[in-house]
Amino acid sequence: MAVYPFREGSFAVKNGWYVAAFGEEVGREPMARTIVGLPVALYRKEDGTAIAVGGRCPHRHFPLGKSYLRGDDIVCGYHGISFGPDGQCTDIPSQDFVPRAYRIPVYPLVEHGMWLWIWPGDPALADPALLPDLDDIGYTAAGMTTHAMFFNEVQCRYQLLNDNLLDLTHLAFLHGTSIGTIDNARVPETLSREPRVLRSRRLIKGGNPPPSISERRGYTGKIDSVIGMDFHLPGFHAGIGDHFEASDGPGIEGEPIQLSRVFHAVTPSTRGSSYYFFGMATPDTAGVPATKQFLEPVIAEDVFASEEIEKMLQLVGGSPEEFMNKSDKTTVEGRRMLQAMMDLEDNPPPRMVSVA
Repeated sequence: MAVYPFREGSFAVKNGWYVAAFGEEVGREPMARTIVGLPVALYRKEDGTAIAVGGRCPHRHFPLGKSYLRGDDIVCGYHGISFGPDGQCTDIPSQDFVPRAYRIPVYPLVEHGMWLWIWPGDPALADPALLPDLDDIGYTAAGMTTHAMFFNEVQCRYQLLNDNLLDLTHLAFLHGTSIGTIDNARVPETLSREPRVLRSRRLIKGGNPPPSISERRGYTGKIDSVIGMDFHLPGFHAGIGDHFEASDGPGIEGEPIQLSRVFHAVTPSTRGSSYYFFGMATPDTAGVPATKQFLEPVIAEDVFASEEIEKMLQLVGGSPEEFMNKSDKTTVEGRRMLQAMMDLEDNPPPRMVSVA
């Protein structure tokens, strides 16, 4: 079955790092998540190490993410069958022996930045070097502090959220009363591609400030802005939104007015639902509560648009024809890169065998 906008049989990349949770969400009470259609239970061991195991008890299919812990073991809340953090069953209360084959999956899980990252595919390929570099995404920038802000379970296929973040011309319209201006749609962007990373930048010279600056900061003069997004495949977007006093030169020379780095993590849950995590880095620590209050309806607008498009796709069915335009270049390239990753998983290259 095709899952628009991908080809027949393609749903989501499995051999990649996805955000399963903000680190602060996971503690000593198990949490249930569904990652790429796989039930997962998240919890922390007594030493604080975060664990991701299969979320379905193999006895009667009760969700382990809605069960409880005994020491480092997760115990099914239905019949008390327990499993260690290595997935091996440790106790079956109704019998005095435990078959070695009685176990649940264990998924690679890495705590990196403010997030817990899960690898739902082949664990032998789970290379932490493939995680987004924290320096590169602006997470460790001097003078900035990072903040986990919003988690949403969105009733839409995950690529609708990726598409939203790959085409920032929507800022001018969906977010025109908050963070966008018409220049977000009219000024062309530059695009660069690296292995598993797609970068876009838009340099806006002498534009009008968005309401987030004119109304919240009281600055009404012309500004120069750098707007962009780096897509770290398969599901993480690091955004830049820097605004400066306008200057006459071709580049950025004016005094900074507002600097920020935003982090959007998109994780496929089921074929019709996804997880959306939003965090940011900002030098204005004192203003974080007000910023969070200001941005909450902005993120809600993205959720609304994505869910409404999902409803339309459900109504028309299949993979409807799209009339693409110039602004879709980044979106199309992002889709192609994801499709290529899924194609490679379906048809991996032959392994080289050495002959002594």
